[in-house]
Amino acid sequence: MNWLQTPIILQGSKVRLEPLNREHFEALMRIAQATEIWTHFSVNGANPDILVTELKTALAKRASGEQYPFVIIDMANNKIIGSTRFMNIFPEHRKLEIGWTWYDPAYWGTGYNIECKYLLLFYCFEVLKSVRVEILTNEKNERSRAAIEKIGGKFEGILRNDRMRSDGTLRNTAIYSIIPEEWEEVKSMLEGMVK
Repeated sequence: MNWLQTPIILQGSKVRLEPLNREHFEALMRIAQATEIWTHFSVNGANPDILVTELKTALAKRASGEQYPFVIIDMANNKIIGSTRFMNIFPEHRKLEIGWTWYDPAYWGTGYNIECKYLLLFYCFEVLKSVRVEILTNEKNERSRAAIEKIGGKFEGILRNDRMRSDGTLRNTAIYSIIPEEWEEVKSMLEGMVK
């Protein structure tokens, strides 16, 4: 069952989300050289071989309906500034995860992520009629956790030893969610923040 009808293009005043394709790889690899992006990820995307493998895997998983990867484009200059995706898609349960979100560090804390998440959440709740949207992050990633809480994510707990990082260490994962009963309040808050 292909729950997400393609292509999905989401546009706000600051950002446009377009489906990832191979032509985007070069721009993403340039951005990914900023090693601080990968501090809390399970993989080191600053390594071009690792990043290309991850991006190719995302395209294959889009074809199978498991993921839907996007590039994030700055509307002011039509420049790719990062990537995000729908993942862990379960159409039969009308739930999915927003994840693998990363940006050029020059865009951290600038409001672009808020609008990006608003567009994704609007699509999840207004178009897909999702009953659960999850957002996960490394337990130690305080910046990411604060950003998730800022957009209305409700903390549910810690998944212990959830991921094996590329350096062999174990990662605990903080799990957040938004459900339909919370969406109207979250939507109103986000709309006030993106204006």
